Amino acid sequence: MRALRFFRILYAAARYGLVGGRTRGARLRLAFESLGPVFVKFGQLLSVRPDLIPEDIATELAKLQDAVPPFPWEEVAATLDRTYERPHAEVFRSIDPVPIASASVAQVHFAILPDGREAAVKVLRPGIGRVIAKDVQLLYVLAWLVGWTSDGKRLRAREVVAEFENIIGDELDLLREAANASQLRRNFADKRLLIVPEVYWDWCNREVMVMERIDGIPVNAADRLREAGIDIPKLARDGVEIFFTQVFRDGFFHADMHPGNIFVARDGRYCGVDFGIMGTLSEGDKRYLATNFMAFFQRDYNRVATAHIEAGWVPPDTRVDEFESAIRSVCEPIFDRPLKEIYFGKLLLRLFEVSRRFRMQIQPQLVLLQKTLLQVEGLGRQLDPSLDLRRTAQPILERWVNEQVGLRGLLRQVRDEAPLWARTLPQVPRLVHRMLTDDAPRRIAAAIDRLEATQRRQSVVLAIIAIALAFLVVGVLLR
Repeated sequence: MRALRFFRILYAAARYGLVGGRTRGARLRLAFESLGPVFVKFGQLLSVRPDLIPEDIATELAKLQDAVPPFPWEEVAATLDRTYERPHAEVFRSIDPVPIASASVAQVHFAILPDGREAAVKVLRPGIGRVIAKDVQLLYVLAWLVGWTSDGKRLRAREVVAEFENIIGDELDLLREAANASQLRRNFADKRLLIVPEVYWDWCNREVMVMERIDGIPVNAADRLREAGIDIPKLARDGVEIFFTQVFRDGFFHADMHPGNIFVARDGRYCGVDFGIMGTLSEGDKRYLATNFMAFFQRDYNRVATAHIEAGWVPPDTRVDEFESAIRSVCEPIFDRPLKEIYFGKLLLRLFEVSRRFRMQIQPQLVLLQKTLLQVEGLGRQLDPSLDLRRTAQPILERWVNEQVGLRGLLRQVRDEAPLWARTLPQVPRLVHRMLTDDAPRRIAAAIDRLEATQRRQSVVLAIIAIALAFLVVGVLLR
């Protein structure tokens, strides 16, 4: 079967490679669509990797839609009966056999729980795990073949396939998606901007996820939004604020924010669904991104260039002046336009093209962020063509930067470390007594080892303060 599938891939490549009258990107898109959901998702991943593929191909692959015909209700019922180990009629008061949504990995049905609550039930496609595993192995074979080409080393095809395997693998575990939804709901507990459905854990397992049913208007249904009296420009600004808040406050963001996953409540708040793909960022990633965005807003291209070098994203021997000049050549023509015509998502794509010339390393942790920024900005512009991303995002970035540095940053750090600091300080007198009564050099070394072990999570600043206090006490006692 695997050999048959491989030959089908080769046939699709040959068939669409010979189709005339279409661009190369369109031919590749058609080939992926003919090969099924796994290749559609792989094409979607490639569409946000302009560091790997030409822009015209990336643009065409972005048109791939992850929508497929639903699977039969009999298969849904069989999955429910098997996973709950009893008839689904005993689990739900009722469930609609007609799905409300269907995609390559799962589909969703509305249901009513025994206590009367309305719910959305997401069910994995039967056998989808085996299909994906087989196709991923074939992608590894294709990646191996690409590795023999002249651009094979730069493209790092095997790493790209591994990244795709991780992403799609996460979507196959609905308990993971439920946990993602629960975390995002906590992050936006005030529900001021974003409503995240509650997860009904008692009904969840790896193949079935049950959550609160959301009543909202699709975000791309502009006429219905206007009829409901929704403030469209505010909605666009709120979408940008939600994105940057997820990125810089939480480091945890919804990474599949296409219109099919975003709804608007009757009061104008956003409602999110489908939490299978989430992105995470480290503190280092957030600092790098904040530096770059602020530098872009201030047109400080030297800072953009040095940030890339300091982060190790381009080789250390890169000449800053040359890199800065290349970045300026991309940004200046854009900034000469009115603010409403500046698309920062497209700006990042152009910068990737420049970075390719400077041997920029692929950064997998930011792939989802780049994709999501493109989705958010595109959605915002669709709602309000005059959306000014900079005016909306800059206060959020400045607030985050102020919280990380200066007095406010220090106070926050002290607050976060206070519990560990409270446990450590009482040990100081005992450690001082041992240093005075026993072999001092040996005891000092042992004390430092213990401090390092108990303060492993502390910041450098607090560690220095702790050691300084210890030696201050020693000095006082020796007088």
